[in-house]
Amino acid sequence: MPYLIDGHNLIPKIAGLSLRSINDENQLIQKLQTFQRQSRKKVEVFFDGAPPGESGIRSIGGVKAHFVHRETTADSAIVKRLKKLGNDARNWTVVSSDRQVLAAARSSRASTLSSEAFAQLLGTTNEQAGQSASVQEEQISPAEVEEWLQLFRDKKNHNTSNKPLIE
Repeated sequence: MPYLIDGHNLIPKIAGLSLRSINDENQLIQKLQTFQRQSRKKVEVFFDGAPPGESGIRSIGGVKAHFVHRETTADSAIVKRLKKLGNDARNWTVVSSDRQVLAAARSSRASTLSSEAFAQLLGTTNEQAGQSASVQEEQISPAEVEEWLQLFRDKKNHNTSNKPLIE
């Protein structure tokens, strides 16, 4: 199921993130990108309070970020998005701890998930991404690296025509 996420509601629930941080939205988007890559689910996150000229929708990696103008709220933008989805809203999960947003999601027959529960899911996903990256790094031994380097050195030494190896 794809996700509609109340961004500023989620940020304080994630260890290491704070609404006081100047780049809190970018930090959350980075975590959501990792989640999106691993889960292969659509992710749309909504942030309210965008200054004039900064509001709009941006695709950042696999995450669609909605920066909602100061004159409205992320909550109302999520409700509007649910209405636009119509019957397809039942295929989405809304992430928020705001009662009104969750009530609107339920009335649209969308699934709901609290920000706290999603933060735990997000933490688990990001930990797994870090572990898989470190496992991949450990899979190549120094002997294998030396073997590859020697192979490329030999290839370079056998190139007698002064032509570049890569064209």
